Parts: sequence; C-alpha cells; structure tokens
Amino acid sequence: MGRIKAKSNPGRNTARAGLLTRLARDRRGNTLAMMAAFLIPLSALAGSAVDIARLYVVKVRLQQACDAGVLAGRKFMTDSNPSTPLDATSVKQAKAFFANNFPSGWMGTKAFSATSGPFPFTATKTSGSQVAGTAAITVPMTIMKMFAMADSTITVTCQARYDVADTDVMFVLDTTASMACLPGGADSCGTGTYSYKRPATSGGVPGYAGTTAYATNELTSNGSNVSRIDALRKAVLSFYDTFAANADPSTHVRYGFVTYSSSTNVGQAILDKSRSYLVGSLGPSDPASYQSRRPIRDYEISNTGSDTPNNKSQANCTAPGTRTPSAALTYDSSGRATKVNYDVWVTTGGYWNTTSACYTRAKGTFGPVWEYKKLPFDVSALVNGGTSMPDTTEAVPGTKTQWLGCIETPVDNPGQTTFTTTNLPSELNPDLKPSGAARWWPHLQDIEYRRTATPDTRNGDDTDHYSMGSSSLLQSGYVACGKPAKRLGVMARSDVYNYVYATDFVPQGGTYHDVGMIWGSRLISPSGPWADDTTAWPGRPAPNRVIVFMTDGVMAPNSNSYSMYGYEDYDKRVANGDTSNLTNYHNYRFLAACAAAKARNIDVWTVAIASSASTQLQTCATTVNQALYTTTGDGLSAAFTSIAQHLAMLRISK
Repeated sequence: MGRIKAKSNPGRNTARAGLLTRLARDRRGNTLAMMAAFLIPLSALAGSAVDIARLYVVKVRLQQACDAGVLAGRKFMTDSNPSTPLDATSVKQAKAFFANNFPSGWMGTKAFSATSGPFPFTATKTSGSQVAGTAAITVPMTIMKMFAMADSTITVTCQARYDVADTDVMFVLDTTASMACLPGGADSCGTGTYSYKRPATSGGVPGYAGTTAYATNELTSNGSNVSRIDALRKAVLSFYDTFAANADPSTHVRYGFVTYSSSTNVGQAILDKSRSYLVGSLGPSDPASYQSRRPIRDYEISNTGSDTPNNKSQANCTAPGTRTPSAALTYDSSGRATKVNYDVWVTTGGYWNTTSACYTRAKGTFGPVWEYKKLPFDVSALVNGGTSMPDTTEAVPGTKTQWLGCIETPVDNPGQTTFTTTNLPSELNPDLKPSGAARWWPHLQDIEYRRTATPDTRNGDDTDHYSMGSSSLLQSGYVACGKPAKRLGVMARSDVYNYVYATDFVPQGGTYHDVGMIWGSRLISPSGPWADDTTAWPGRPAPNRVIVFMTDGVMAPNSNSYSMYGYEDYDKRVANGDTSNLTNYHNYRFLAACAAAKARNIDVWTVAIASSASTQLQTCATTVNQALYTTTGDGLSAAFTSIAQHLAMLRISK
C-alpha cells in the first residue's frame, strides 16, 4: 500500500520567516513603550532629587540667617543680666538680620513679617548671657506633590557668644595739669589749684597717706562738656563695662593702672617685689644722692662781748661757736638759732683794751650758712618700711620728710638717641631686676633744692634757693607725685570706679610720656620682675596683654622740673646738657619703651585728646589704626569702647 506525503510550500514558509525577522530587527517605537512604562518611577526619582536639593539649599540659608540673627542679637544686647529676658533692642536687631539673610517667601516658603504674624526665627538669652536662636520654615514640595508628599519643615538652632580670651589690660594714663581743661579746648585753663590730703584707701608706701598735695581745678561747662580727666574716668568705665558684657563667665580679665606726669608712683609695687631693687636697702652705708644742701656754719647776725675777763685760763678758754654739718643744730621752731656764748682768748690790744686774757662773747645767729650741691642721704629708714626720715636740710629742729612713692632712676648713657630692643639700657629694659648702680631710689622733693650755681653757698634761705617740695613749685607743677600705680589683678567694677574717682586721681604736673610707658611696660612684661602678675591662669593659655596709653598732649619736659630723672639742669641724665633738645631726647626714650613693649607681644593702643594722633603716638601703637584720637569727652568713651570691642571676638558657638 503506498504512503501519501504532504506537499510543502516553500514560498509561503519563506514569507512567514521574513516577517518575524523583520519584526525582530525593527526597534522603532520600543523607546516610547519603555518610557511609558518607566515614566512614573523616573518622575519620582527626579522629583525627589529636585526637592531634596531645594531642602538642602533652604536649610543652609536658614542656618546662615539664624547665625546672623544671634550674632546681631548678641552684639546689640543692652542688658546682660542672665535672669532677665532678651531686651527689645537685641530682639529687633536679631529679627532684622535674620530677615536680611532669609528674605520672606524665598524658594517658595511661606511669607512672613517682622512686625506681624508668626516669625520663623526666635532669639532668647541663655543662662550665660549669650544669645541662642531657633529658626523653622516650611518648604513646599514641587514635583513630589504629584506623589502626595507633604511639605517639609526645616528647623535649625544657633548660638552666638563673645569669645574673650584671658586678657591683661594695663592702663597708662596721663594725669598732667592740662587734663583739667575741656576736651577740644586750650591746654591751659587758668583755673588755679587746690590742696587735698592723700587718702589711705589708695595704698602706696607708708609715707603716702595723709600728706598734703595740690591739684589743678577741673574745668566744666554746661551740657555734656566735662574736664578731660573726668571724660577719662567715664571712658575707663566704658571700657570695663564693654569688656565685662562681652566676656564669658570662664574668661579671666586683669586690670592695672599707671598714672604719670613727670614721675610715676611705683614705690609700693617695688617694695612688694623686692626692697633690694632700691638704693638704701643695705642700710645707712647705702646712701642715695640728691641735689640738696647742708649747713656748714652759723649765719652770724650779731656779736657782742664784755670788757671784763672771765678769769679762765688760756687752756680752758675755748670757742665752741663754730659748727660742722655733723653737729646737732640748736635752732628754734622758727629757724632762729639760740644765742651762742663762747670764750675767746685775746692776746693783743683791741676792743677790750687788754691783753692775754679770756673774755666771753655772745654770738647771735639766724639759721645756718648752706652749701648747695649733690649730697648723700641715708634713706634706709624709708626703703625698709619707715614712714619718715630726718630732714637735715631744714633749720627747724626735728623736721622730717616722707617718701610719697615716686622714684628716681639712673641712666646708663646720658644723651643717648638710638636704641635697639635687643640691647636696651637698664632704665628702659622692662625685664630689669636692678642691682648695684642700676637700682632705683626714693624721689624726695623736700630735700631736692634749686640753686643758681654748683656748688653754691648762701647765708640763710634765698629767693632762688628753695626746696622742690615748696608749695609754690608743687602748685606750678614743677614737681608732682601722683596716685600709686595699681599692679595687674582682678578688679570688680567698683574697684575700677574707686580708683579713677579717688581723691588723688587728679590733674597736676608736666607731660613725660616715656615715664608712663616705661613703667606700664614693666608692670605687664611677661618676663620682668612682675611676670607673676601676668602669668597664665591654671590650665589656660597665656593671656592677651594690652597697654591702653592715653594722653591729651605732646611731650613737654622741663629741665627745671624734678622728675623721675632728677633735676635735669644739674643731673643731666637725659639730654646730657643739651636742654634745647630735651623734648626730642624724651621722645626717643618714649618710642624705645613702646618698641620694647611690642617686642614682648604686648598689644599697644594709643588714644589722644587732640585733633590728630601725633607721629610718636602712631609709631608707638602696634598699628597705625590703633592710634585713636578725639576732641570730645563722648569721643573718648567711644574710643575706649571700640578698643574693648576689638579685643572681644564675636563668634558662633559650635
């Protein structure tokens, strides 16, 4: 039986295979289908990226605005009492700075107003008297709205603080006579002087309290005009208040004061550290020298005798009327000597009309004949804690003199005009621990005398030969010894107030800038005798060290004044006889003292009550921008406040 076979159709099969092949190879339209399939997840992915980026940008900007707000709030804080709410001024400024950095409606956020409705930023005072803030803003979704994602609220926090490093501030303050005048006015007020008793509350050496001093009457006028020195008192307190408001509770701040004129009162500061720094500390055999006077014989005003012999033998006939400086004087309380009876042997004819006999004469004297020159004095009683020592320059018996606390200094090289910070003479070296000839000694105005020649001998007192401690010279400012210096230490506001408003914080004397800067630098030097006063607090870095030097004028030394350098006309320690250029010599020393301070990383600011800062004050300051000046009392407070603000660094707490 035969098998039936199916017939194939080659043409038809080939056509079918070609269609499938073409479909497999033809990809047109595939992308559209795929995009349609992936559109939803792709939209979600892109939308989340866009909105997350928007959230990040908003958060960064919100944090910046929050920081700006608390910085402004802290800067403008007027009440630092931690128990009271943040004051209105601070809140207002905080909101304003926030709004300036995060504009209302930015990036589609909800609009707000600083004066009405909810505000996205809140500032509060912390327990440490700083400013903290919280900012919250709702960010609407854009693309993610299609996926029903809710709007997102971003919240940030911030805190600002004034970060004041441990700081030591030494105020070097001009208290010369011109400080009695008005700021912006003439340097000579014509107000006269007054006397006062130096107070015990000011401290100082044992002989300071209770002594009589003179000061220039301060000039005041209506309105806000006050004397320069009263403006200075207010400026110092403004500095203190600004610094106190900006400091954290953990910040350590110490203050010191040096007032200066032609001298400065640092005696007790020296005694506190070491009596060995002073001449006289070794006892009577260690005298100090002064331009002074001594009696060499009696000033005889009468001589009477008897023509009757006294029946004394020649061996017993003596003449005790001649005195020497070492002999005890016998003057009464007015300075008149008691009548001296003495014997004389007459061997020839004469007034008594006889020969070879002893007669008694009566010599009337009135004070001694004085010799004026540089003389040694035993000052050991003063240097070793006594309140006074005998004043042998006075004819009145029992007269004593007291040390007020100012000092004299030797000078290594009189007439020196160039100085280097690496090789300073002893009198300019802030780190000097003096010994031998480099030691200081008491400034004693009562035993320092004017004269017209050297040596000079005069019968009794003369109109141009008188003590530098005379009231006329004290009132005219040729000699001045001001308020005792205050070593660096922690001071409450009341302590600062009591210092600048004390009875003896008054204007008197001439302007010697170098005197103030030398001792201001010494008392704050981190490597000098008083280094312990400015050492770092336990566990803390070294403090910032700052000198605020304030004056109302230019250097004005006088060769006839009794200053820290003695009496220039006689001692020639500064100008070495070239008194026509005395001011320049003192300026050289002033700038050398400034350079010495800066070489020890002491930040120097100068402030002048003047129409400009002098070249010397600009050079003295650490930078030219730190040489400030003003012609008003309010301007002086503003200058001191700006220094305090500069020293306080405002920052964001992390």
